[in-house]
Amino acid sequence: MRKAIVILLIVILLGAIGAGVYWWYSRHKVETAGKFRTAVVARGDIVSTVSATGTIEPVELVDVGAQVAGVIVSFGTDVKGKPVDYDSVVTEGTVLASIDPRTYQAALDMAQATLDQAEANVPKMEADLEQKKALLEQAANDWKRAQTLWDTKSGALAQTAYDQYKANYEVAKSNVDEDIASIKVAKAAVAGDQAAADQCKINLAYCTIKSPVKGTIIDRRVNIGETVVSSLSSPSLFLIAKDLTKLEIWAAVNEADVGGIYENQPVKFTVDAFPNQTFDGTVARVRLNATMTSNVVTYTVEVNTDNSGGKLLPYLTANVWFETGRKEKILMVPSAALRWTPTPAQRGPYASAEAGKGRQKAASGDDMQAPAAKDGADNGQQQANASGSRRKHARLWVTDGAYVKAIPVTVGMSDGLNTEITGEGVEEGLEVITGDILPGSAQAAAASNQAGASPFAPQLPPRKR
Repeated sequence: MRKAIVILLIVILLGAIGAGVYWWYSRHKVETAGKFRTAVVARGDIVSTVSATGTIEPVELVDVGAQVAGVIVSFGTDVKGKPVDYDSVVTEGTVLASIDPRTYQAALDMAQATLDQAEANVPKMEADLEQKKALLEQAANDWKRAQTLWDTKSGALAQTAYDQYKANYEVAKSNVDEDIASIKVAKAAVAGDQAAADQCKINLAYCTIKSPVKGTIIDRRVNIGETVVSSLSSPSLFLIAKDLTKLEIWAAVNEADVGGIYENQPVKFTVDAFPNQTFDGTVARVRLNATMTSNVVTYTVEVNTDNSGGKLLPYLTANVWFETGRKEKILMVPSAALRWTPTPAQRGPYASAEAGKGRQKAASGDDMQAPAAKDGADNGQQQANASGSRRKHARLWVTDGAYVKAIPVTVGMSDGLNTEITGEGVEEGLEVITGDILPGSAQAAAASNQAGASPFAPQLPPRKR
């Protein structure tokens, strides 16, 4: 009898121990199942980009100004027959505005009158010259006869008469030379007055402001009745874009990224006006005149884009992505999986083994695999540096029963969200850990339900670690 009681007690004790082990295992399994967020290794395409912000600009702008001062009295008409205004389409030679011409018309009239007077003086002076030439010819003949009589020494010509003929000839010759010079001066005055009249005509023509190109007016900076003052610099009245079907983006690229920018490089960009649409472009050139702001050096990169649809408007802010690399059909994981690092308690028995491996690599100088003691920030930094063709070594974490274990991988190109990986044991569909699930969250409750816990059962508070 006593022996049977002992056996019964032993059976009860063993049953209690088994129930406790089962309870502990079930609870630990529920917690383990509910404390990790996971993702799978997938095969896909990755595009590495450099991001920047820029402004959309017309490819060619013409700033139309005024050459003369005056009051704006009227505007011209565009191709639709409407008064010139913002967004008006104009052709080359279209009248944009008119300045009050009365002042310049009066100046032209005065200059023309002066020119007419100068031109009338020239024929009169030329007629006087012909008279002087006739007198010169007569004086020359008298002087020649006087010389002949004087040479014969007949005494028929007195000394005083001889001297008088000579003086008459010299005076007549001087008068002719003087009239010739006066005519040259008069003709020069005519040329000067003609230039003055031409200038007045030009100034009068400047009162009518015309478009020098075919394009679209994107800015009108003057109103009717406003006085335009032309001084050392021409005042700007209209801003005309020659062709809005072709635009360019002036993007500010950091000096650390400009090395990956090259001519004809494909570009994608978005604008806030059309947030659900992505536009394409190509790099035209990198301007060499860098700017520095708060010790940050940036370069302006010109990006050409087609605007045949007319959606894009000048001066919109563009969010630009320069494609610096592309890989297709590669194994990749969410970048968060490379940034996550477990605690020693989550690694369990793997913690000491990983620490030993880390000490061995530290002694040998081998850094082909990231040390187990590295925290999440360091591991994330390695991932951040893994772009383009640069490759770094990191690790992924997978569940192994109640704990997690590391899988060494080599990381390659990244687009920020996903990262290329290669390594032994890495295959498509492998489930990796991307983060922790906080106790009490909806994700933790869903994981508990999947592990077999009843959603109606009272939840125990989380254990303190």
